[in-house]
Amino acid sequence: MPAMKIRRAGERGLADHGWLKSFHTFSFADYFDPAHMGFRALRVINEDRVAPGKGFGTHAHRDMEIVSYVLEGALEHKDSMGTGSIIKPGDVQRMSAGTGVTHSEQNASKTDLVHFLQIWIVPTKPGGKPAYEQKTFTPDEKRGKLRLVASRDGRDGSVSVQQDVSLYAGLLDTGERAPFEVKPGRGAWVHVVRGAIELAGSSLAAGDAAAIDEAGTFEITGKDNGEVLVFDLA
Repeated sequence: MPAMKIRRAGERGLADHGWLKSFHTFSFADYFDPAHMGFRALRVINEDRVAPGKGFGTHAHRDMEIVSYVLEGALEHKDSMGTGSIIKPGDVQRMSAGTGVTHSEQNASKTDLVHFLQIWIVPTKPGGKPAYEQKTFTPDEKRGKLRLVASRDGRDGSVSVQQDVSLYAGLLDTGERAPFEVKPGRGAWVHVVRGAIELAGSSLAAGDAAAIDEAGTFEITGKDNGEVLVFDLA
């Protein structure tokens, strides 16, 4: 069984701006933790809750792969590429910032909170043309297994990212098991989105994560309707 290091939800950074409550798994903005600057090419996992009618005004990015994963509500996206979309639970959105892009993200509802994860992945190389992609993955596709939702080559209907990473999403009811292999030279980051899971004999609840940095096989077991993201990284 591979060795792993657990990052508990309560250890994350927190920014509370009233309209925005954001938990930072890794160093971000005013939260700096030299021990948690990222994991391999995975640079940011922010768990954001945005108040109704509020959001992030137009701002710029470059040289970053940005993935959004909505848990509750609806997130409205607009960017300088001319893209306008609403991202809902089950959707996976990928924006490649490339040489530079501006975008805004707003809560699409005037009455309901939007709760989502924003994920940043450092691309294999800087530059490139900005690009946008969004796909929907139904609960049935993720039920009782790990479903590939993002990958370098866009295989199996996943969104494509400019990095050697495979991102899986799974919905695991109590007792359901999903095996996963970490191959030599690679690492895995397991992030619990909702509910709870058991991993390598440890219980992980919502917001908890585990880093696995050596080869081997592990098994995720659902507890309390667990929802999980697994990053397989070079």
